[in-house]
Amino acid sequence: MNKHALMVLLAALLTGCDNTAAPLSFTPEMASFSNEFDFDPLRGPVKDFSQTLFNDKGEVAKRVSGTLSTEGCFDSLELHDLEANTGIALVLDANYYLDAQTQQKKLRLQGKCQLAELPASGISWDTDDNGFIVSAHGKDMEVSYRYDAEGYPLGKTTVSGEQQLSITATPAADKRKKLDYTSVSQLNDKRLGKVKQTCDYDRHDNPVACELVVVDESVKPAVSRKYTIKNTIEYY
Repeated sequence: MNKHALMVLLAALLTGCDNTAAPLSFTPEMASFSNEFDFDPLRGPVKDFSQTLFNDKGEVAKRVSGTLSTEGCFDSLELHDLEANTGIALVLDANYYLDAQTQQKKLRLQGKCQLAELPASGISWDTDDNGFIVSAHGKDMEVSYRYDAEGYPLGKTTVSGEQQLSITATPAADKRKKLDYTSVSQLNDKRLGKVKQTCDYDRHDNPVACELVVVDESVKPAVSRKYTIKNTIEYY
């Protein structure tokens, strides 16, 4: 075998090795929390993170931040919607998440760190055999959640009375770019809008910066809004 052929073979072997390691799946807690609290799920040994959504004027519209244990449990989670002027900071305490300011019990947990009940609203969650939240029940509503084989959230359907709101997400075919997705929302038989996101990724296949386009089709003519997302992620 000549030198050139040997180098080509070696390069091919190394390329094959690089591609054999499949990206890490999403944990039940990360997938379920992101589905419920509307943020992008992350893979791997995340220690803490923040996701900040900026509108087309460069103003902060929403911000989510959290810290996780080595087991992947959320030790704390902060949610701030500046457009709606709402926010809450949750901290883990035994089998509950407490309001960080008032110390009031907000969420009850099942197992080590999965959502079980929102007592004030009478909402409870059910999990499958793998620990993923698959349904939620309240006095006047039912929610079902969907995931792909890697635990990526594919959306949810909420039924309340005669109203059915469905959100369906379709991730990119590239398994390392799951957060490049399109999402469609529909109320009963009427389409409400769509979302398209594209991101830059780090070595853990997590998004560090994204472009988000939201199209509101419930109005005529449809209104399109552009956002950018900046993420900070620290790993164990």
